[in-house]
Amino acid sequence: MTNQELSPTSAVSKRLTPVAEKNRIESIDVLRGVAILGILAMNIYAFTMPFSAYNNPLIWGGTDAFSKFIWFFTHIIFDQKFLPIFSMLFGAGLILMFERSETGKFAGTWYRRTLWLLVIGALHGYLIWFGDILFTYAFLGLLIYPLRRKKAKTLIIFGSIWMLVALGLSSAGGFFMQKLGVEATKIETKVQAEEELSDKETAMLQQWKGMRPMAAPTAEDLKKDIDAYLGSYADAVKHRAPTVLMMQTMGLFFFGLWRMGGLMLIGMGLMKAGVFSAQKETGFYRRLLIWCYGLGLPLVAVSAWQLAAHDWSFFFFQQAGVHWNYVGSVLVALGHVSLIMLAVKGKWFTKLEKRFAAVGRMAFTNYLMQSIICTTIFYGYGLGLYGSIDRPAQMLFVVAIWIIQLYYSTWWLERFRYGPAEWFWRFLTYGKSIGFRK
Repeated sequence: MTNQELSPTSAVSKRLTPVAEKNRIESIDVLRGVAILGILAMNIYAFTMPFSAYNNPLIWGGTDAFSKFIWFFTHIIFDQKFLPIFSMLFGAGLILMFERSETGKFAGTWYRRTLWLLVIGALHGYLIWFGDILFTYAFLGLLIYPLRRKKAKTLIIFGSIWMLVALGLSSAGGFFMQKLGVEATKIETKVQAEEELSDKETAMLQQWKGMRPMAAPTAEDLKKDIDAYLGSYADAVKHRAPTVLMMQTMGLFFFGLWRMGGLMLIGMGLMKAGVFSAQKETGFYRRLLIWCYGLGLPLVAVSAWQLAAHDWSFFFFQQAGVHWNYVGSVLVALGHVSLIMLAVKGKWFTKLEKRFAAVGRMAFTNYLMQSIICTTIFYGYGLGLYGSIDRPAQMLFVVAIWIIQLYYSTWWLERFRYGPAEWFWRFLTYGKSIGFRK
């Protein structure tokens, strides 16, 4: 969400105000626009069907050859490929603010805007869609501020090492959940035989019931999820609340803190190095593209093959299957970045570039719009299509929303200075109204 959001005012006030349109960095806006649209290609799975099917096409969404092809295609090109770009740009935003601050001190502004983002993210998660990422970004944004003065190389190296912690946690969690599932099966046998359970066994059984809908969902679990999201708005809020709480606690500790926190640090380093602002020479981006795609694409292809070979087992995914894509996706994401920077520097698609830049300038608005549009289409209080759309058809919805946002964002910014969500966030940050209309 963050880019060159803020810029210095006069030397007298030393206060930060929203960046003027003429001072925006086009390449970063384009990059963010591509990222926010690319994220939807994976989020659509969580909008349209039970979340346990997100990484497992055998659970829901079609098992025919074309549906599996869609899974393979999105896994290799999109899964964890555009979210890293978005995360890196969040870190880059902090560096842009730091570089534009005359005093280098803007803690009040940064923490105020980040805390408001935390509130908005929590509301988004509980009231609109459980897959919110804003809360995690805001929480991490509170932590990365003290590192803004570190050198680019230090940030990139430390961020890369920091990311690897999640792999160990994932493996440990996968083995723990698999063992818990085995023990729970034995305990359930005792329940059926009407044998008395110990307090420990009762606790283990309850713990497994909380994890089972994701790890090994039964037909009853899937039906419960579908019924909830096809029910009333209150049904949806009640059903997703435990998931949101889990994502904001366990999910944050086991994944978000390490994965996205590390990516933010890498983004801070790359911003300092001039990578995102298209300042490097063309040859640099060509070499980066070749190396990152050359190393990353084989890794994510192996990831897809391994998951398919193990029938998309959740336990295998956690224990080892996620590792290939976890590392490879960052390389592919940097390959995407290189390709976009080459397109910007070479002016390959000038008109389309302007549209992507507009989407990027309204990334906050467009992210929330995607949630509102999709939940309205698929949930019961809207058109009620949840659980009835296969993966190929889901991609049609993705393309339709892409087209809408590419045209709508351009139309809006011809008339207004900011997207509505961006304007409101600035209002909360500065405590005063900022010019909205052009």
